[in-house]
Amino acid sequence: MLTVIGEALVDVVSKHGQEPRAHAGGSPMNVAVGLARLGHRVQFLGRYGGDEYGAQVEAHLRDNGVLLPFEADTRPTSVAEAVIGDDGAATYDFQLDWSLDLTDEQLSELLRDTTLLHVGSIGAMLEPGASKVLQAVEQVQRTALVSYDPNCRPSIIPDSSGARARAEQLVALADVVKASDEDLLWLYPHRSVEESAAAWLRAGAQLVVVTRGPLGPWARTRATGPRGVEVPAARAEVVDTVGAGDSFMAALLAWLTDHGCTGAQARERLDDLDVGRVGELLRYAASAAGVTVSRAGADLPRTDELPPS
Repeated sequence: MLTVIGEALVDVVSKHGQEPRAHAGGSPMNVAVGLARLGHRVQFLGRYGGDEYGAQVEAHLRDNGVLLPFEADTRPTSVAEAVIGDDGAATYDFQLDWSLDLTDEQLSELLRDTTLLHVGSIGAMLEPGASKVLQAVEQVQRTALVSYDPNCRPSIIPDSSGARARAEQLVALADVVKASDEDLLWLYPHRSVEESAAAWLRAGAQLVVVTRGPLGPWARTRATGPRGVEVPAARAEVVDTVGAGDSFMAALLAWLTDHGCTGAQARERLDDLDVGRVGELLRYAASAAGVTVSRAGADLPRTDELPPS
């Protein structure tokens, strides 16, 4: 069982000259959908309300085959208002309610068969839910692959020092960390992306992947050395970038799952990835992001839209 914990929300997307569109979103929720579309059994632990937007979130998850172990609550569904610029990039404004109302016993039961746990974004930073996310990571770190994507949102978590402390706490517990170059430069403005990746490896991560927009992704493990591995970005005509990082993350985790890098042996398997295999992983994930940016919204690819993993 693959598990994703974090926020679900509705993106209300506006573009000059067009009517706003509302669709289900949230970085962790997108990753869950992406994994399901790539053929994996995945459960999503995240809240949404019993309102119209919540019904949209629930329908999107269920229609894509994501397992939902608990139902809507009575609070409003979170909303992100996204404005798409002429270059296709999105800026966001959020109205959020992030909590995870689970007892310790309920959380333990939900994680009992988990071989991969993905956390990140607002759900891993914003209290009160962030403490429950950390508890989940601590619970499964010896029995499952743990992945983390900080996906920093300065408009929500403006305190970079607090965000940095929380990110480093999770990096030390995670096996795989994916961040954008923008994330790393916001968290660590006085050092290079490469220096930050090296620091995260020293902190405990086995694989650090950095997405760099049109420059393509770059990754480091202890085996690759400081030069790491880089591949070109997938060629695509960009409609918008909504969900591109989540699509990359989902495909990265799908590749690792397909190649046996989950469960209690995850760290050992990650250590066995040589430069060639890391390159394959990056190309597969980049191809998924390329599909997503070529169409509107966080419309992540399915297996038949990607090369074999």
